[in-house]
Amino acid sequence: MVILATAAIVACKSQLTIPEGAVAVKPFDKARYLGKWYEIARLDFKYERNMNNVTATYSLNENGTIKVVNRGYETVKKEWKEAIGKAKFIGPSDEARLKVSFFGPFYAAYNVIALDDQYKYALVVGKDLTYMWILSRETTIPEEIRNSYLQLAESLGFNTGSLLWVEHHNQ
Repeated sequence: MVILATAAIVACKSQLTIPEGAVAVKPFDKARYLGKWYEIARLDFKYERNMNNVTATYSLNENGTIKVVNRGYETVKKEWKEAIGKAKFIGPSDEARLKVSFFGPFYAAYNVIALDDQYKYALVVGKDLTYMWILSRETTIPEEIRNSYLQLAESLGFNTGSLLWVEHHNQ
């Protein structure tokens, strides 16, 4: 039993890493990051497959954790879907390394590695080179920010040619 418990702990912790060479934003202001973000681009994965009009809204829970509401339109089933989760800081709250859970005790890494001074555009990555999102406070992003984020991602080894560019309509 102890071996199984230890293996489970190691497996969970391995989900909370940051890609080699990536550095989380510091200083990070949680209060300024809260609110609604539009997903501009992502490396697609099973929980967002066939989704457009994707948004993430962050707010504070009473216990100090961050409430996460992800919402998007599933284009095959033609219906809106929503997932509610929570996020916690992995280390100090002024460093943009968080863990996010939508499924009970299981957490995934959420690392903000680029963020403009106005908190309008963000580049977020997961535990490795298979998870990446470009976020904006609006449904578009300026070309110079887009290119800057793509260049940073490519320098870390992300395959930006595989990015899915999210459509926003029917908001």
